[in-house]
Amino acid sequence: MPIEELNFVRLLHLHPKDNIAVLAQDGKKGASAKLQETELILPCDLPMGHKLAIGPIGKGTEILKYGAPIGTATCEIVPGDHVHLHNIKSQYTVIEDMEAGQT
Repeated sequence: MPIEELNFVRLLHLHPKDNIAVLAQDGKKGASAKLQETELILPCDLPMGHKLAIGPIGKGTEILKYGAPIGTATCEIVPGDHVHLHNIKSQYTVIEDMEAGQT
């Protein structure tokens, strides 16, 4: 495998309305991921299936996956940021119940 491929991660943009993309493979901090003309740099090691912001997402903005809202941004999210429970309020009841049980 060429050295440049070791620092490249594939992304899946699941729906044209989505403001996130999903990692199609595990990625290491600093790896590059391209989506059309946009290059994103992984902020930390992330496993396959985790989400990255593909553009700026303002606080209070819905996070869209498969074209449907899955949560709301709790802070400003910049392109390339890991989008997960640390910066969104989930709209999945199961996750909200789990979070409530941890407090």
